[in-house]
Amino acid sequence: MEQSGINRMKRRKPFFLLFFIAGLFAISAVVMVLWNAIVPSLTGFSALSYWQAMGLFALSRILFGSFRFGKPPSHHSHFNPGNLRDKLMNMDQEERKNFREEWKSRCDRK
Repeated sequence: MEQSGINRMKRRKPFFLLFFIAGLFAISAVVMVLWNAIVPSLTGFSALSYWQAMGLFALSRILFGSFRFGKPPSHHSHFNPGNLRDKLMNMDQEERKNFREEWKSRCDRK
């Protein structure tokens, strides 16, 4: 069973690669069309060729978004309020008092 899943993924790999390359070319075309429709009339810059648009897209992904597509990673992914709530609910009175004092000392602005 597990072997068939591995073989299936190996067969799909070329299709994913082809889909990624087709997407790159399509997005580059969109960048070129949008640039040529908007920027020259507003700023006087010259129109882009297709390959310049692809380079501009790659540069913008490197500078501003990397090459990870989809939802950007959360900077607070390690924080889970459910875990904190469980910890607080399971503390006895002495632990809660120590916890409050510790956070008061951390948050005290002198």
